[in-house]
Amino acid sequence: MSSLPTTPRWPLEHPDAPHIADDEDFGELVRKLSFYFTEAIQLPHTFEELRSQPCGRILYPLISNLSDDTHHPALVSALLALKTHFAALEEASDEPGVNQGRGYACEYVAWQFLTNLSEREAIDFLLYELPSSSSTTPDSSDAERAGGLRRNGNVNGGSNEQTPLLSSSEVDGVPSNFGTDTIVDTSTAALSQSDDFTSQFENLSALEIACVSESKKFLSQRPVQKIINAVWRGDIVFWETLSVNSVKCPKLYNRKRADPFCRLRVPQYLKIFETVFFATFLVLYYVVLVKRSFTHITPAEILLYIWIAGFAYDEFGEWVDAGQTSFYASDFWWTWDISIVLVGLIFFVLRIIGLTMSSNNIIDLSYDVLGLAALFLVPRIFALLSLNPYFGTLIPCLKEMTKDFVKFLSLVIILYLGFLTTFVLLARDQFTPREMSWILIKVFFGSSYLGFDVAQEISPYFGPPIMLVFVALTNILLITSLISLLSNSLTKVLDHAREEYLFVYSVYVLEASSSNRLTYYLPPLNLIPLLLRPLRLILPSERLRSARIVLLKATHAPYVGAIWAYEQLARRKRNSGMVSISGPETPTSTTKRTLRSTMNPPRPLAAGSYFPVRPQTRGSEPDPQLKALVLKLSSQVEELTAMVSQLQKRNDEPTRC
Repeated sequence: MSSLPTTPRWPLEHPDAPHIADDEDFGELVRKLSFYFTEAIQLPHTFEELRSQPCGRILYPLISNLSDDTHHPALVSALLALKTHFAALEEASDEPGVNQGRGYACEYVAWQFLTNLSEREAIDFLLYELPSSSSTTPDSSDAERAGGLRRNGNVNGGSNEQTPLLSSSEVDGVPSNFGTDTIVDTSTAALSQSDDFTSQFENLSALEIACVSESKKFLSQRPVQKIINAVWRGDIVFWETLSVNSVKCPKLYNRKRADPFCRLRVPQYLKIFETVFFATFLVLYYVVLVKRSFTHITPAEILLYIWIAGFAYDEFGEWVDAGQTSFYASDFWWTWDISIVLVGLIFFVLRIIGLTMSSNNIIDLSYDVLGLAALFLVPRIFALLSLNPYFGTLIPCLKEMTKDFVKFLSLVIILYLGFLTTFVLLARDQFTPREMSWILIKVFFGSSYLGFDVAQEISPYFGPPIMLVFVALTNILLITSLISLLSNSLTKVLDHAREEYLFVYSVYVLEASSSNRLTYYLPPLNLIPLLLRPLRLILPSERLRSARIVLLKATHAPYVGAIWAYEQLARRKRNSGMVSISGPETPTSTTKRTLRSTMNPPRPLAAGSYFPVRPQTRGSEPDPQLKALVLKLSSQVEELTAMVSQLQKRNDEPTRC
């Protein structure tokens, strides 16, 4: 008799899944999960290995337990925050790749947990913002923010951590590393380190934490991108009404119920208006530089100052709205924005000094400084091209190649200083140090013939051989090594081109939707509410907030009218089969599927099954194509089983002569 294949089971030895209460402190939640991953992952693994090979099966009990029994709103945030912790441990680890594998395991579990959720639940988990760890009383006179009392419907400062994350220092003589043992420590130092860790993610959502921790594998998964695309298009909104009592809360957009002025917060429209703003900025920039005035400030220059001030104030607001500097700095364009503001500020100061002192030299220098702004302003206009997969992939390539170039440049500078010192001493009677440095720079960038021509003048005996060594070292060895290094960086990024592009796109979308201000003014109109700020001393916050809403509706009515006209046109085109502006869609079908707010029927979890199955508590409606494919495969397996049994019967029959 033939033996039937055994039913796959959970691994015999796997850590016990932690029990997580719904009201667990965030620090305690992260600590429990870290113990599990530290015990479960003992060898280096990649994300693809955890996804496709048997080594990932040890995580299935945790996925099943979290999907069945855990409803903590910060669960996904805790898993992605752990990615940051394990990435930090990897840098100083004696076991290369182990902590990196644990970080990938966090991303894998977070992704698998999302696949067991309905779309409404996925929105709640991914867009839930962690409250502040310390209770803070919002300033009642602050009319800039209506979401200060609550974020995502939660009161700030609700957590009160009693059990800290384990510190990396020795506690009571026992070496204790967070996530590497089970020592419970309540010392003041450990509590401080716990607060330091959790404070890194205060006021951030799970998607924003994924950007901070560079969880590119997680962000590239289809359930996550579906939510990000919905945020980009405005299918998911954070503000539905524009009133004094409005609260920031992610929800599905309802055109009949939502305030049309809330459409100003849609990232798609914000980025389009931002591009128009930069185009106008560039026009004013060219007008001021072409028509230089050495006697007075021109009207175009006044408008340029208004544009620079509005942009600087908006950039400051984005930094505040980001919640954490780490998330603000995750945007590729933040250095460009800061550089534009600094150049504009220096130009303004030099311009005022030059006009006050009637110094043409200082005024001319101010215009030269303003000319430097083109280095940052012109590329910034084309930031919208980041949504294109081709350009979106080139941006991380440029970023990684720049990092490697800066690291390699340190070695070049060290060698250059050594040769420069030698040549300056040898040619002390022929060339000045400044002339010698420029000669060596020209030789380094390819003018080797120039170095050989002046070698005899530098020193008849030592000049030619040392110059030959310098040329061979720079033009052959260093340049070749640099090209190879940059080529490796380019290949490394292109091997994960889709993940890199989706990461840039995700940061782009979340950076535009992270504002917690009830009234968001587009620059340069954002300077108008500054006139209302002195009224904070005499008016209550509700009255002042109401005035800001009225002012917003009065100044931004043309913007809202343009959005309304575009959405009407886009709705007609969509009905006729045409495609509108949107982010990178997941090519699942030709028809556009909108997010559903209803709960979907779950698929049962088979007890003892080795492979993860959808749990009973949460689920999503099975795709018809997937259903048909499963039925087809089942029928083929049955036919194959019948064929094998027939062949086995024939082999068991006695051979006849």
